[in-house]
Amino acid sequence: MKAGFGIAPAWLAAAGAFFAAVAVFFIHPYFAAAVLAAFVIMCAAGAVLGRSGFFLPVICKGPRNSNSVALTFDDGPHPETTPALLELLGRWNAPATFFVTGQKAEKHPEIIQQILAEGHCIGNHTYSHDVFVMLKPAGKLDAEIAKTQNILACFNIRPAAFRPPAGVVNPKLRAVLEKYKMRCILYSCRGPDVGNRKINGLAARISRKVQSGDIVLLHDGHPGTARFDPRQWLAEMEKILIVFSEQGLVIRSVSGLTGHAVMHQSIRPEKAGNDKTNERTLS
Repeated sequence: MKAGFGIAPAWLAAAGAFFAAVAVFFIHPYFAAAVLAAFVIMCAAGAVLGRSGFFLPVICKGPRNSNSVALTFDDGPHPETTPALLELLGRWNAPATFFVTGQKAEKHPEIIQQILAEGHCIGNHTYSHDVFVMLKPAGKLDAEIAKTQNILACFNIRPAAFRPPAGVVNPKLRAVLEKYKMRCILYSCRGPDVGNRKINGLAARISRKVQSGDIVLLHDGHPGTARFDPRQWLAEMEKILIVFSEQGLVIRSVSGLTGHAVMHQSIRPEKAGNDKTNERTLS
């Protein structure tokens, strides 16, 4: 994620707003203030609507002619949901990408190992899933990403994909991701399920929206509410897989759909005395 990505639209908008404000200031200062206010509103919208790519390049879908979709699950792992989901995905031979929080990965290492052993990929979803992290200093954002990278390194993987909590971005994110050689992976289709707080009819909502090339946002985290029924949630997950099958959509990994790596896995040569570690990119 280097200079080849070019100038972010936010910088071009900032330059345009500045020169426009200077030009209209001499007509009336209020006009200049209005131009700058419009730029501020544009920045706020760009932060919430991360898929616009206003602040940094994002990946939110694959080719529309691919006849494929990619499954992604946020906020896990959790012992009441993730292992059952893995069993379901295994029966359907469906690859998925899990954007995990460092805090939960640290708490449930056995589930992280299971995700990897079953051939799925893992991305970085910050350490604490602080929904206000994008409003905090760049150092806090850096620490959230770095801590999760370090935890996941214990499993011999290095995520190359980051998904911000709630899909919110900011101008500081690009530099942090460049530092860790990561890309921002968002999504193009969601229920929404409100973090598994709104499960009823989720498969039906997805079926009305999904298109070829979509990266689908789902969650394998437990919302922590008494009303959440893991069995009902799992039934909705299977209905979603059935929907894709009925619509002729092949489930592919995010890497396979978009051509961009989600993670790299370290491999130690078996030859005795060779301490060098190689990496392979998993798709």
